[in-house]
Amino acid sequence: MAMPRAIDHRCRLRKKPAGTGSNRALQSWYKNQQMSSLESSQRREVRYEPDEKPPRLLSLGLGFQYVLLSISGIVLMPAIIIRAARAGESYLTWAVFAALCICGITTILQAVRIGRVGAGYILLMGTSGTFTAVSVTALVQGGPGLLATLVVASSLFQFALAARLALLRRLITPFVAGTVIMLISVTIMPIAFGMLANVPDGTPASGAPASAAATMICTVGLAILAKGVWRLWAPVIGVAAGCMVAAFYGIFDTTRIAEAAWIGFPTSGWPGLELDLGPAFWTLLPIFVLVTVVGAIETVGDSIGIQQVSWRRPRATDFRTVQGAVSADGVGNLLSGLAGTVPNTTYSSSIAIAELTGVASRTVGVHIGILFLAAAFLPKATGAILAIPDPVAAAYITVIMAMLFVLGMRIAVQDGIDYRKSVVVGVAFWLGVGFQNQQVFADLLGDSSAAVLENGMAAGGIAAILMTLVMELASPRRRRVKAKLELESLPIIDKFVQELASDRNWGPVATTRLRAAAEEALLSLLPEEGTSEPDHGRHLLLVARGDRRSVELEFFASAMEQNLEDRLTLLGHWTERSGASEFSLRLLRHYASSVRHQQYFDTDIITVRVDGNPGTPRRD
Repeated sequence: MAMPRAIDHRCRLRKKPAGTGSNRALQSWYKNQQMSSLESSQRREVRYEPDEKPPRLLSLGLGFQYVLLSISGIVLMPAIIIRAARAGESYLTWAVFAALCICGITTILQAVRIGRVGAGYILLMGTSGTFTAVSVTALVQGGPGLLATLVVASSLFQFALAARLALLRRLITPFVAGTVIMLISVTIMPIAFGMLANVPDGTPASGAPASAAATMICTVGLAILAKGVWRLWAPVIGVAAGCMVAAFYGIFDTTRIAEAAWIGFPTSGWPGLELDLGPAFWTLLPIFVLVTVVGAIETVGDSIGIQQVSWRRPRATDFRTVQGAVSADGVGNLLSGLAGTVPNTTYSSSIAIAELTGVASRTVGVHIGILFLAAAFLPKATGAILAIPDPVAAAYITVIMAMLFVLGMRIAVQDGIDYRKSVVVGVAFWLGVGFQNQQVFADLLGDSSAAVLENGMAAGGIAAILMTLVMELASPRRRRVKAKLELESLPIIDKFVQELASDRNWGPVATTRLRAAAEEALLSLLPEEGTSEPDHGRHLLLVARGDRRSVELEFFASAMEQNLEDRLTLLGHWTERSGASEFSLRLLRHYASSVRHQQYFDTDIITVRVDGNPGTPRRD
C-alpha cells in the first residue's frame, strides 16, 4: 500500500518561497488580527504574569497577604505535633524557628527555579499537615532524632519521583491530582468551621459571627465587584475589616504582640539525627514513604494548578515545571530533616490567592520567602499575625478553600472525563470524605493504617492511584517499536501502524487516517531543515494501545523546546505559513481526534488518539 501523501506535500512546501512585498505584509497583518482575536476570547484576568514585575510596594503587600494566610499553619502545625508528643518547649521553639526559615528558603527556590529545582511560579511552602499522625508516632517512639532521620530518608524518594515522573504519568494523572486538591478543602474546612466560634470566654454572642461576616462580605464583595488595584487588596481589606469588628467586640487580643520580643532566635533545641537505625526506624519508614508520595501528589496538583491561573492565554501543562516543584519539595523535606523540624509541602492556597488577585509574578514569591525569613527572626511580627482572631481567619480560609475546590474540579476534567475517570474521581473523593470524618470502619483500622488513612487527602489519593492502576492493568495489551528519530524511520512506523490497524479490522479510511496521523506526529518531532537544532542520534519509542473503536499512539522522544499542544491551539488562528512543521501540524490536527504533549526534562511524550469510526471530517 502506498504511503500517505503528506511527505510529498511537505517536500514541496519546503521548496516554496516565502511571500514578498504587499502580500507578505497583508498576511502578517491578518495573522496579527487573528492572534489578537484569539487572545481576547481566551484571555484570563491576570494583571502580572510570572515573567512580569509589579511595583515593589505591590509585591511586598501581596507577599504580606500570602504570609498572613499561611503563617499560622506553619507555626501551629509543629506546635500541635510536638505538644501532642510531649517533646518539650525547647524543641518546639527550635522547630517553629527552623520551619519558618526553611519555608522561606524553599518558597524563594520555587519562585526563582535553580537548574531543575523549583517550579518558577508562586508556590508557597509550609509545614505539612499530612505528616501529623506519623510525626507524632515517631516522636513518641524515638524522639526528635528519629523524626529527623525519617524525614531525611523519605525525602530521597521525592527526588527519585521527580526524576522518574514520566514513568508514573499514567498513575499520577491530572484527574488524580485534581481529586487530591479537592480533598484538601475537605481536610481543611472542618478545622476552619471549628475556628468560627473560637473566641475568648465572655465575648458577646454576636462577636464571632459579626467579625466573620465582615471578613467574608468584604473579601467576596471586592473579589466579585472590584476591578483594578482594589481587587489586588481584597484579601487584606477583608481581614482588616474583620479585625476592626473583632476589636469592637473585644476579640482582638494584643497581649501576644506586646509580650513578643522585637528580634530573637533560639540558641538551642536542635535534636540532630538518630543514626542508630533500630526497629522503630524500619517500622515507620514505609509509612513515611507512603505519606511522602501522597504529599508529592499534592505538589503535582499544585504545580499544575498554578500554571493554569498564571497566564493570560491558556497554556498546556509543562511537566518540567511539575518535576521542578517536586524536587524543590524534596529539598524542603531534606532541609527539614537536617534542621530537626516537621516536613513541609506546597500550600494550595497560593493558587487561589493568585487567581483572586490576578498577580502571578514570581517576584511576589521571592518577597514571600523573604518575609518568612524575617518572621523567623522577628517574634513580634509573628505575634501580630497570630493575633488575628480565629473567626476572621476562618472566614478568609473559607473563601480560599472554595476557590481551591473548584480549581481541583477543573484540573480533574481538563483532559476530558469518561465514565471510568468519573468512577475514579467520584469514589476516591467520597472515600476521602468518609475517612476524614472517621465514618469508614474507623474502629477496624490499626495504628499504622489510622496514621495514614485518617487524613482524607491521603486516603482519597491512595484510592485514586489504586483504581488508576487497576485501569492500566485491565487496558489492552500494548505494542511497541523502536527506531531512530529521523525521516528514514517512517517506513518502520508506517508498517507498525498498518499491522495495528489490520489486527483491529479497521477499514481503508480509518487505516489511512491512522497512518497519516502517525506520520505527521513523527514529522512534527523532527527539526525544520535549515534550523540550528542539533541531532545527536536521538531515538524514538512508539507505544500503541487501543481497540476497534480507537487507537492511542505514544511517541517518546528527546526533549523539544516548544509545546505541541500550544502550537496546535494557535494554529487554527494563523494564516497559511511556509513552514513544513506548521503544515504537519495542520494535517495532524485533521487526522487525530486528540493530541496531548507532555514535556519532561530530557523526554517528550506526544500522545495521539485516532478514532476508528471515520465520522465527519473536520475542516481547518
